[in-house]
Amino acid sequence: MNIQSRPDKPAVQWLEIEEANHEQRLDNFLIAYLKGVPKTRIYRIIRKGEVRVNKGRVDAGYKLRNGDVVRIPPVRTAEPAAPAIIPPSLKHSLEHHILYEDEGFIVLNKPSGYPVHGGSGVDAGVIEALRQLRPLEKSLELAHRLDKETSGCLVIAKKRGVLKTLHEQFREDQIQKTYLALLSGQLKQKTQIVNVPLLKNILQSGERMVVVNPAGKTAETLFTRLRAFRDCVLAQAEPKTGRTHQIRVHAAWLGAPIVGDERYGQAEANKLFRQRGYKRLFLHAARLRFRHPLTGAAMDFNAPLPDELQRLLDHEPA
Repeated sequence: MNIQSRPDKPAVQWLEIEEANHEQRLDNFLIAYLKGVPKTRIYRIIRKGEVRVNKGRVDAGYKLRNGDVVRIPPVRTAEPAAPAIIPPSLKHSLEHHILYEDEGFIVLNKPSGYPVHGGSGVDAGVIEALRQLRPLEKSLELAHRLDKETSGCLVIAKKRGVLKTLHEQFREDQIQKTYLALLSGQLKQKTQIVNVPLLKNILQSGERMVVVNPAGKTAETLFTRLRAFRDCVLAQAEPKTGRTHQIRVHAAWLGAPIVGDERYGQAEANKLFRQRGYKRLFLHAARLRFRHPLTGAAMDFNAPLPDELQRLLDHEPA
């Protein structure tokens, strides 16, 4: 996108759309570009015809195309925010944990302890750090999310068309996700399917809490016992749907919550595991399989279990 510099006094801007914004809705494009401008104002200037595409009026849902010229009327925007401060440890982790990269996307072995994006009191996360590390990549976007304490395979799209295709694959459950989880307690059977609906609640504190509830959305997870220890079990978890905190809630519903889960786990069990060296949620996105969004080729990515977790397992009594 050819973006002219913004003068001190707002003036009409003419922006030529490039590949990065191809097929993006006009309203979403303007919301991202006109930072600090209320959405009501943006929809009003579209509705009144002050925004033009190729000199013609369009509605908010118009899909931009490569080469379109967008007229934006004089609108005062917020001052650009100062770049977020990225911890050196996060930058180092990202530089050394890329599993795969091509012209369409990046697959990262996300380290535990970092959110995928800023917000809720956190200035920056993985995506903000990647944008600073790759300033020439103008369209980096998360294709999905992992919890802050979860490590493993995370996909970042480099093009809007790739992002759209990946979102379609996730939405249609065409992406196979495999996690490793250490569960407190035991599984009654080697393989167990949990198929109970999940309802997302927002507490007064703003914290998200997911509960099993008949009014919730369908959710299904396949748990497979890989190795049993004295008071815990290493399991493979394959979510067939993609609900918030799905594996964590389903494991707790089985009576075998994930070790280190401060939200859905058992406080006493977590305390005992901390004394044995388990300082984090033991949930790792070990494998992702999907079709390449540009070529259609079958892709299979594996993220090794972090060394600190593997060392703990190696010393876990049977």
